[in-house]
Amino acid sequence: MKLRDQFHQNHPGVFFLDADDLTGINHFLGLKGWLNTDERVISAGKAGEGNMNYTLRVTTSERSFILKQARPWVEKYPQVSAPWDRAIVEGSFYRAISGNSFISSRMPVLLGLDEVSRILMLEDLGEAQDRTSLYRGERLTRDDIEELAAYLSHLHGAFINFADKSDFSNREMRALNHQHIFSIPLMQSNGLNLDAITPGLEKAAEDLKNNVAYVEKVTSLGETYLADGMALLHGDFFPGSWLRTGKGLQVIDPEFCFFGPPEFDLGFFIAHLYLAEQPDGFADLLLESYKTDRSPDRQLINQFAGTEIMRRLTGVAQLPLNYGIEKKRQLLDLSVRLVLVGQT
Repeated sequence: MKLRDQFHQNHPGVFFLDADDLTGINHFLGLKGWLNTDERVISAGKAGEGNMNYTLRVTTSERSFILKQARPWVEKYPQVSAPWDRAIVEGSFYRAISGNSFISSRMPVLLGLDEVSRILMLEDLGEAQDRTSLYRGERLTRDDIEELAAYLSHLHGAFINFADKSDFSNREMRALNHQHIFSIPLMQSNGLNLDAITPGLEKAAEDLKNNVAYVEKVTSLGETYLADGMALLHGDFFPGSWLRTGKGLQVIDPEFCFFGPPEFDLGFFIAHLYLAEQPDGFADLLLESYKTDRSPDRQLINQFAGTEIMRRLTGVAQLPLNYGIEKKRQLLDLSVRLVLVGQT
């Protein structure tokens, strides 16, 4: 059964976004009141390379915008189910940050949210490129690091006293993320064929799985991740969520957001500096540029960084990395030091 038919069978009457269905898109937008008088849809095409959702750039007779639909599965891996309400949480995030000019100016504007079909209508940032090119040899600049650090500083500091933290519990998405970061990569029989990715990687992963102290610490870090905290986190702060646009660096895809430890976002950031082989000293520059009322725990940052390095090399969510087993072994050794010692 096709995914579209499966969707309609399980969710009758709910609109299914499809680039080939311009008539349906036009009708849906008209029913929602998201089109101006006499405005008509001209074209729709894929926008970006996101894993989780179905995302289109829609061009009308007057403008362009992004439509993003969350479905009860991961778009890149339809066999993997995913929390359908992630779109509603993401919409809540955009609404919450709309009153903060620093953060909102560095993210697309939410133009509409349909909670029934789990569709967000977002500002089109133009023909922007995400920063996954960093894994292919591109370099961040010091200004990029400082700009991203400032974004996290404002995000983590602005919502400490936010009244409606329960809107961002995001339990199902956190459970999904927890499984893929802290659990699946270290399961003895997880069904992953790592040697098909890089010959020799399976043995390197087995060494981690058999390191009892390492597995116990990663498990403990997973419990820390699942615990509620005071800071609003992006939750998936890596190069795939950063866009280079005509407006400058922009941040997207906050669907994994929750109130938790700031060290998680910071650790993710640092992990990808290592994975993308960015210049030495950028991790220190990040933490020097990150300024909130509460100083983060550097050891915890490093431990989250080590865990993210491990899951990106030995887990399901692989990155477009060009290096071979020797470099990956070096990074996995670094992961052990970061997790067990909290430093390089």
